[in-house]
Amino acid sequence: MTGILYVVATPIGNLNDMTARAIDTLKTADVIACEDTRTSGKLLSFFNISTPTIAYHEHNADSQTARLIERLQNGQCVALISDAGTPLISDPGFRLVRACHEVGIQTVPVVGACAVIGALSVAGLPSDRFSFVGFLPAKQHGRIETLKAYQNRSESLIFYEAPHRIVECLGDMMAVFGGQRTATLCREITKTFETIKKLPLGELLDFVKNDGNQQRGEIVLVVAGNTEQTAATDYDDWLLALNKELPPKKASGVVAEVLGLKKSVVYDRLIELTRAN
Repeated sequence: MTGILYVVATPIGNLNDMTARAIDTLKTADVIACEDTRTSGKLLSFFNISTPTIAYHEHNADSQTARLIERLQNGQCVALISDAGTPLISDPGFRLVRACHEVGIQTVPVVGACAVIGALSVAGLPSDRFSFVGFLPAKQHGRIETLKAYQNRSESLIFYEAPHRIVECLGDMMAVFGGQRTATLCREITKTFETIKKLPLGELLDFVKNDGNQQRGEIVLVVAGNTEQTAATDYDDWLLALNKELPPKKASGVVAEVLGLKKSVVYDRLIELTRAN
């Protein structure tokens, strides 16, 4: 008989969020595949779990997947965990789960903490439909292009962001989505300095800028979808009208200043419109 792959959620901060089922699963598995054995070692030690561990991360996933599949085919049970939260949510593990499906090995979720769902549950924004975008590109051009792709989506949008980029990220969101689009900052969920702050993007940017503590720790942003009847690019008519009287850079600059948008974003929009016409 083949073994079973257990995909086990672990706490994202508060160790009391570790479920009894997760502890039992990790204790009875033959081996635990960890994103980082040193990080997971602290968690396992706290719960007196002595099961052997092996490293399984994005840099060794190709070779380790084959080894873990072999173990499972030989009847061993494997528990997969990430550094924190539910594996595969912006963490390694997809290749192993996919490989198990391909060879007919049973996969079992052991549910628990997940920053995405935790943030959505307290964001005060519609939760019936949402898109998890994950981390945005580190460079501004890529970040803005990605945000533009979600500009007119009506569902709530969930992003992860690194603390050293949170100010730039919020600035780009304000430029693309508009300063009045509501967003909720969820920082250090379940930890001592947990922060949940819901504000229009323009005000949220000021809040984070003026408090260095908000530029630290693990951050999830939940942004309201575009639920207006008209799109975020409602300034198109104004932009085209001004462009008849002013040079493109001047026209886009006027619209950007009036609406509180980034000049480069408005200028790029004007170029798109003039090309289409």
